[in-house]
Amino acid sequence: MKLLKDKVALVTGGSRGIGEAIVRRFAENGAHVVFTYRSSAEQAKAIEDACAAEGVKAMAIQSDAASFEQAEALIKTVTEAFGKIDILVNNAGITQDTLMLRMTEEQWDKVMHVNLKSVFNLSKHALRPMMKNRGGSIINMSSIVGITGNAGQANYAASKAGIIGFTKSLAKEMGSRNIRVNAIAPGFIATDMTDSLDEKTRDSYLSNIPLKRFGKATEIADTCVFLGSDLGSYVSGQVISVCGALNT
Repeated sequence: MKLLKDKVALVTGGSRGIGEAIVRRFAENGAHVVFTYRSSAEQAKAIEDACAAEGVKAMAIQSDAASFEQAEALIKTVTEAFGKIDILVNNAGITQDTLMLRMTEEQWDKVMHVNLKSVFNLSKHALRPMMKNRGGSIINMSSIVGITGNAGQANYAASKAGIIGFTKSLAKEMGSRNIRVNAIAPGFIATDMTDSLDEKTRDSYLSNIPLKRFGKATEIADTCVFLGSDLGSYVSGQVISVCGALNT
């Protein structure tokens, strides 16, 4: 059973890591997928081809989610190509980690601009086509750090906490239009970054996770499938922590 059959999904930051897993999982579940990338055109083309092999339409677009104008153009491109947008996943994000005493204004501004303003940009422009389509699902990628905080990540934590407040507010605004808005707060997920950790640091992280393992990008993607499908039709305004009980 393909849970997203014939739905149209847009995923920002979809060329690697969690974003790539979401794009591929959506295609496996029957969704036509548009995803953005910043610079890795070759990788984006490979993902596009893999999705098309699932029998769906796929489109990779180079776009900066933090740009209001590019976000507007992106939504226009998607609606012109597919006629609608059923699912928006705001996944694009960066880190600029350092202690507050060392953090520059530029590091603060850049993280807030990319992580938080991009969510506003894409959501703002996606609302009208979703309203026209009489429904939709917006999924915002927050972080467990946005709930618990973390030393050395004040800018990142603030941006991810801001996404949670944005999610809850927009869910209240758009509920009457059958547009659901939720956030996912991943914990430690196995990525290139965790692969490069030394054994001591890795063991330290794992010791704090009750399930005693890092999560998989596909487990975040599966949560997105649930929220984007009819299985999640009465779930809105929520923050779902996918963290192995790190935050309870």
